[in-house]
Amino acid sequence: MDRRPSPLFDQGAVATVASVATVFELLRPGSFVRLRNQPSDLPPFLLIHCQGGRCWVRQQAWGQWVHWEVAHRQLTAAA
Repeated sequence: MDRRPSPLFDQGAVATVASVATVFELLRPGSFVRLRNQPSDLPPFLLIHCQGGRCWVRQQAWGQWVHWEVAHRQLTAAA
């Protein structure tokens, strides 16, 4: 029986997996954000807050009580 350690538990393999981790852009509440693949004629969204990989955004024309929940990875800072 082969008693070599599995490549999944090799220190080099763990470091490789950790280096592939996704880095999210820092988005602050009150800033304007755009969705990835958002049409250019749609204005940016106002970021309400983010928690647990989810963000709540709204359009200014929607009013204060209407929010939309989206995944953080779908948002970018508006230029």
